[in-house]
This record gives sequence, C-alpha cells and structure tokens, in this order.
Amino acid sequence: MCELLAMSANTPTDLCFSFTGLTRRGGETGPHKDGWGVAFYEGKGVRCFHDPDPSASSRIAEVVQTHPIKSEVAICHIRQANVGGVCLANTHPFTRELWGRYWVCAHNGQLSNFSPVPGFYEPVGTTDSEALFCAILNHLRQQCDKTTPTKDLVDHLVDLATGYAREGVFNLLLSNGDWLFTYCSTKMASITRRAPFGPARLKDADVMVDFESETTPNDIVSVIVTEPLTSDETWDIYRPGEWRLWQRGEVVMAGCS
Repeated sequence: MCELLAMSANTPTDLCFSFTGLTRRGGETGPHKDGWGVAFYEGKGVRCFHDPDPSASSRIAEVVQTHPIKSEVAICHIRQANVGGVCLANTHPFTRELWGRYWVCAHNGQLSNFSPVPGFYEPVGTTDSEALFCAILNHLRQQCDKTTPTKDLVDHLVDLATGYAREGVFNLLLSNGDWLFTYCSTKMASITRRAPFGPARLKDADVMVDFESETTPNDIVSVIVTEPLTSDETWDIYRPGEWRLWQRGEVVMAGCS
C-alpha cells in the first residue's frame, strides 16, 4: 500500500519535518519505492514536485526537505505500485482544474471492480487512483457548479467515498486549496499542533524539532497521515469510514459513513 501525508494550517507553514519522515519510508524504512509526489498550494497556484524514483534516495526530495516552501494546504504521496507501471505519469498527487481552481488528489488503496465511465476528465496515466479522481470530478461537474455550497459538495464526496470503500480500500486526500477533504477506509491518523508547542521526534529519521521556536502562539497546524510520523506525540486515529473536512488547521465538518 502507498502512504499519504497532508497538512492544513491557518498560516503558511513548511512541511519539511513531516516530509523528511515520510520520505524515509520510500525505499529505506518502508517499501514504498515506486515514486513520490507533493503539491503545495500557494494562493490559487499549486507548486508540484514528482519523481518516479524512491523518495529516500531522490535528489528532488532532498531539495523539498531542505527548502522551506510555505503553504496552508499540502498533499504528499509515496507509492508502492499495484495498478500501473512505475513512471512519472503514475505518481500522485494528481491535479486538475475545476471551476477556476486547481484540485489535488492522492489515493491509497485499490478497488477490485472499479470501471470508470468516460467523461470530461480523463486519466493521463494508468493507475486506478487517477481514474478515480477523474470520476469524482466528472460527478461534481455534472451535479454541482461553482456556486454549490461546500456542505453540498461534501455530501457528494462522502456518498462517492462510501460507495468506493465498499469495493475495496479507499483512503483519500482531496483539496481545492480552500479546504482539505480526508476519507479513511482502513488507516489514517492526524495531529493538530497549537500553543503551547513542544518538541517532536521522527520515527523514521534521527530528526527532532522544537516547534515552539518555529511557530507563533496563534499558529494551528494539522498533519494527516497513513501512519503516525513521530514517536513522542499522541495521534488521533481515524475510524474506518470516518471523514473530516479541514480548513485552516481545524476540522470544520466530520462524520462516519
């Protein structure tokens, strides 16, 4: 299975610490050696990095680890291939434009009986994950428009995710830059860091950070992952079927299907 990482924050924040921990699992402490990618929202723009090589040895990943790109929403994925070959076109996260915004998606899992219906959005690569993303956007494009309230959009996303989860494993990160939708089919965890901040140590690398020296008292930063990244913090474990909508570091909607 692949591993997911996302961030939602109330102020532009870098992902260097969490990204460093995740990349070790891409061919060093974990088997997810079939490519990686990360997308950072900067206003309405998205800065993306992708590489079909293992993240643990990727020079591009090294640049991302050491260059503090500030973002309020970020999505990252390290891949263990099951559907589709190892190539750049098959690396997550995937990006499409809808209603004047870039939508970014990363998926962990596999659906045994998924058959995409042709629509406006079509996959470039050969993964079922990208085909699922296109199917989700095709549904939203047909059933909603840019004036549709967020609650109604989320209702559609929950219905779709629940249906897909019945067909297999469907862990999802999806964002339009304003909010971050997360759905847990089997495994997901989150942590929200706010004042008073303290130190944290990564599980997969000998790296420790004191968040108090890196933040202000008003900062709120939430990290969502497949598996907890630190060894000395308490992570909130999702239940199967649980979904959460994050905005500016906080859960603004949640439920369990």
